[in-house]
Amino acid sequence: MVACRDNAVALDRTAFYATGGGQPHDTGVLGGLVVTDVRKEADHVWHTVEGDVPAVGTSLLGEIAWERRHQLMRTHTALHILCGVIWNEWRVPVTGGNMEPLSARMDFEFDPLPEGFVGRVEQLVNDAIERDYPIAVSFLPRSTAVQDAELIRTKVSLIPETVSEIRVVDIVGLDKQADGGTHVRSTKEVGTFRVVKTESKGKGNKRLRIEIG
Repeated sequence: MVACRDNAVALDRTAFYATGGGQPHDTGVLGGLVVTDVRKEADHVWHTVEGDVPAVGTSLLGEIAWERRHQLMRTHTALHILCGVIWNEWRVPVTGGNMEPLSARMDFEFDPLPEGFVGRVEQLVNDAIERDYPIAVSFLPRSTAVQDAELIRTKVSLIPETVSEIRVVDIVGLDKQADGGTHVRSTKEVGTFRVVKTESKGKGNKRLRIEIG
């Protein structure tokens, strides 16, 4: 442990995912203390814990709540599949999104949604899941990554200028994006995909609410 403050500790390294990029933080146990929140601030990843905070220099063993993490991995991968099929079919960028375990929302620049859209997008996403595309992760220098416009699927790039190396998540044969979140090994691990609701969030901005089963 390299730093502490009221109800939170920072480590020299951690396997806990800190909230960011639309993906929520991990939970679990750290040195016997329940972890309720994880946030990155400046150079530290702060783990909010329940109980008395140990002294700086203490070695802490962490255990992530795996079921929650895996559900988030499945959900995040499903959103990449969704982005991929929408981009390939309609060339429409993402305008926003957020997720929880096995549910999420994602906004796209549609105006209006195409006729029969929900049934078509569900079919395309579930077909991609069944094809079991492998998922690979690589790293590119920022100067190289920014030359590929298709790596940034959001309408506005969310990657801070201070990031010099870009992590790329590739659903091989379907979709490739700059991304810092957690993912499963191949698309079949996602499960099933369903659009539960569509909403209009203003001109040229349509929201899809989805569930993973």
